[in-house]
Formats: sequence, C-alpha cells, structure tokens
Amino acid sequence: MAKPLLQHQSHREQKVVARRASRHPAVPDAVQLDPLVHERVRLGIASALAVNESLSFSHLRKLLNTTDGNLSVHARKLEEAGYVTCTKSFDGRIPRTEYRLTASGRHALERYLNEMEALIHAARNPRG
Repeated sequence: MAKPLLQHQSHREQKVVARRASRHPAVPDAVQLDPLVHERVRLGIASALAVNESLSFSHLRKLLNTTDGNLSVHARKLEEAGYVTCTKSFDGRIPRTEYRLTASGRHALERYLNEMEALIHAARNPRG
C-alpha cells in the first residue's frame, strides 16, 4: 500500500493513488508527485518564478495564457502552501502584484522535477 503523499491530499485521493500503485508496482515514484505543483497553472507559476527573481501578475497571466481569476486562485494556493510570496504595491495609481518563489517552493519544484525524471526513466526503461 502506498504511503500518504502530503497533507494536501484528501483521503479519497490517497485511495486512488494506492489503487494505481498496486496496479503499476514498477513505477513507485509516480505516487510521490506533489499535487500542489503538478497542476498545469501552478507548475507554470513555479517554473517561471524559478528562472526569474520575480514576476508581476500581468506578466504571469500573459506567459501562462490564463485568466485573472484562474491565475489568482492558483497563485493563492501556492502562497498558502508557502511556495510563493506575493507583494502588493502601487505604481502611481496602478496596483502592482509581484510574485517570488520561496526556498520551500524551489525545493518543492526541484523534488517534483526529480520525481518526474524518475517516472520518465521508469516508463522508458521498464526493465530497469
């Protein structure tokens, strides 16, 4: 039986992961993916911030080709997890929101990428 992923995973999600792991024992690392980072927009945010010191809300929105509401929801989830920080200020009368990746966020992204590399390796080399 797979061990629980992270505190972010519901009991139902843990059961699904355990069931999949029992059907695919050759790919045990697949059950370790951080669901907070795995979602497309959140992975995009973390990846973009990993290669930039900071990015504005509008720059991230354009880069990820998403809506204000979608970006806001996903950025807030990363912020609540401690993976990004958000700084709000004004440029004259124009509000400006800047995001930065935290050390914890960088570590989570690095762990996620390592796990994806292991999964890719296992899928390409099923016999070891």
